[in-house]
Amino acid sequence: MTLSVNIKKSYPGFTLDVSFAASSKRIGILGASGCGKTLTLKSVAGMVKPDEGLISFGNTVWFDKAKKINVKTAGRNVGYLFQNYALFPNMTVKENIAAALHGAGIDKDRDKAARDILKRFELWDIKDHRPDELSGGQQQRTALARIMACEPKLILLDEPFSAMDMFLREGMRLELVRLLDEYDKPVVMVSHDRDEIYQMCDHIILMENGKVIAQGDTDEIFEHPLTPTAARLTGCKNISRIERINDHRIKALDWNGIELITDEKVTEKITYAGIRAHDLIPGEEGVNVIPCGRVMISRLPFEWYVTLENGLWWKTGRDLDDSKALNVLPQYVSIPPEKIILMQ
Repeated sequence: MTLSVNIKKSYPGFTLDVSFAASSKRIGILGASGCGKTLTLKSVAGMVKPDEGLISFGNTVWFDKAKKINVKTAGRNVGYLFQNYALFPNMTVKENIAAALHGAGIDKDRDKAARDILKRFELWDIKDHRPDELSGGQQQRTALARIMACEPKLILLDEPFSAMDMFLREGMRLELVRLLDEYDKPVVMVSHDRDEIYQMCDHIILMENGKVIAQGDTDEIFEHPLTPTAARLTGCKNISRIERINDHRIKALDWNGIELITDEKVTEKITYAGIRAHDLIPGEEGVNVIPCGRVMISRLPFEWYVTLENGLWWKTGRDLDDSKALNVLPQYVSIPPEKIILMQ
């Protein structure tokens, strides 16, 4: 089913003006903190009432300002996973799930339904624990189980990994994907982490300052961002203003004026070029050879970030020890023409 959102909501100093339609099972909203992602999600859930516009899911209209339609949250039958999971602190895992079943009007065989949910989400062994006795992953699984117990039509995930330590996130992403696949419900997830969105969502919506700046297939948006802002949100660290020389040649004004050959045609509308840091290749063979000059090295656990003299960032594997790194780095790198991103 298609989720269609076309709404406006004004606050002092900020206006949410969002329009998108997506029918994918896994929709991701990506943007920096404060761009309006959570406001959008809460508007879909019915927790925030827009000033104007329309929200529909499938053939059902949830909000229509012109027709004075505003279905309450309970009537939309959505499952909302809050950043802090919002479990009842004085209830056990089992009681949290039973409360959700009661709230959804499921009273007959409620104990059996709760048992089934606990076992399906591998929570049976901790069913008598309260939230403060659970790990972050167990809290998230409990919150998701409580949502799924109500059999929602649509699942909304609000920064689901923000409360977790970095080393727990990867495993929890994989577990969350598995649990969601078992239920096969449409999901909308908001995050400022591009890796989370890329791994979990096949349709992406990019937001900045309360507006949608790009939307479409996740792979396509990451591979061909059309604007500098979209490129930055998808992780491109090298962006330069350009001067068009001909259909397949540009001058990069912010990289010491180096000239580059492009695979894609350079139209009159193109004003920027981007190079992903991991797409640079060491060596001086081929086209688009760039001298490294004096470099600066930033050490990461498994990679080097090398800043070239012209300002380009190059990301390469850390197969060198610190003492040798400056002496053995190549004098030149190059970029394949098909890896240059052209933007308006």
